[in-house]
Amino acid sequence: MSKRGLPSGVKMRHDSHYVEEFAKSANRSVGRIIPINQIEPNPEQPRVEIGDLSELANSIKQKGVLEPLLVKPNGDGTWMIIAGERRWRASNLAGLREVPCIELDIDEKSIAEIALIENLQRKDLNVWEEADGLASLSSRFGYTHEQIAKKIGKSRTTVTESFAISGLPDAIREKCRQANINAKSTLLEIARQFDEKAMHGFLDNIKSQELKNRQQIR
Repeated sequence: MSKRGLPSGVKMRHDSHYVEEFAKSANRSVGRIIPINQIEPNPEQPRVEIGDLSELANSIKQKGVLEPLLVKPNGDGTWMIIAGERRWRASNLAGLREVPCIELDIDEKSIAEIALIENLQRKDLNVWEEADGLASLSSRFGYTHEQIAKKIGKSRTTVTESFAISGLPDAIREKCRQANINAKSTLLEIARQFDEKAMHGFLDNIKSQELKNRQQIR
């Protein structure tokens, strides 16, 4: 089997919902095959957990990379991933030497938007990653909740809720992690508490109730 990322007879495809829009507005958009070792991940990637890549790697071994990575040239013969880090890592696991890419000449703001939007569309982000990703757009580029909502295709209420979760204190975040509390509805209830002390009390009540429920089941 060829070690090139794109199988013969198969054209690159991409989601016109956001890729074509940015490609049209970019100064330069080029489809090309790029060696894997000349591509590097985006340090501002909103996704923290890459997850298991074995299934994706097996699919790439059989069919190649059907959806190209979006990359930006670094100017030194390497490219930074805008979107598609899992495909890049899985291609490496699959033994590919090259992968299909769409090269975009866009600014830092557009890179951050695409990276977040792609993950949101794929539902690849957990509640924490989504919340912190949206908050990052605001802190880095000064976007309002309304502007972010329009860019990602979600309601303003949804964006505001994500900001509330992102604003939870580090100690509360860690307590949620230890208790495996990841449901958005529960995290919003915690965020609505009066202060951090009340948040700790709310979490303690949740843990106490869970313990009672387990004891009743026994």
